[in-house]
Amino acid sequence: MTAAPGLAVTPARGAVRAVVLVLHGGRETSLAPTSRRQLSAVRMLPFARAVTRRTRDRGVAVWRLRYLVRGWNGAARSPVADARWALDEVRRRHGEVPVVLLGHSMGGRTAVHVLDDPSVRGAVLLAPWLPVGEPVRGVAGRRVVVLHGDADHVTSASASRAWARRAAEAGGDVTWEPVAGGDHALLRDAGGWHRRAVDGVLEVLDRG
Repeated sequence: MTAAPGLAVTPARGAVRAVVLVLHGGRETSLAPTSRRQLSAVRMLPFARAVTRRTRDRGVAVWRLRYLVRGWNGAARSPVADARWALDEVRRRHGEVPVVLLGHSMGGRTAVHVLDDPSVRGAVLLAPWLPVGEPVRGVAGRRVVVLHGDADHVTSASASRAWARRAAEAGGDVTWEPVAGGDHALLRDAGGWHRRAVDGVLEVLDRG
């Protein structure tokens, strides 16, 4: 039997009207399996809780995906297949409900690669890892909020800003917002990061 990615679901109250799919970070190269204790996965737990607090009564379920392996792994783009599996699983369980992607670092890169999925309405990208040449396909008509700290020494704020500019030119409703003093781990002023991320998720949801 083929292994499936990990999935933790916080259900909505009542019928599910939308899903927020949370995508954690990882490493450039690693075939090691992920675990629930992995810091990049744990880091997204307070974001998922913050989203739940403000959306659960609106029929929003929050799904935290855990990739099969820790790395992006070049052309393999390992977490992309996991994200597409999760989107298929949303449709299997709930039908054609809208999905908002919330991704940090490598999770932001993963989100960019699945924006073309028909269920995806938009994304919030936190300190995303977006090297030159990342795709903008599928961004037309989507709302995308990019948040990047100016004290991030792991991923490039200028690169994510350049991607946001190209995505807007391709027809996306895309904004890039600097976070003063923000670090890559999203720990400096964590509450501020949480609020801005949830505000972005609500912007996508409110577009219908």
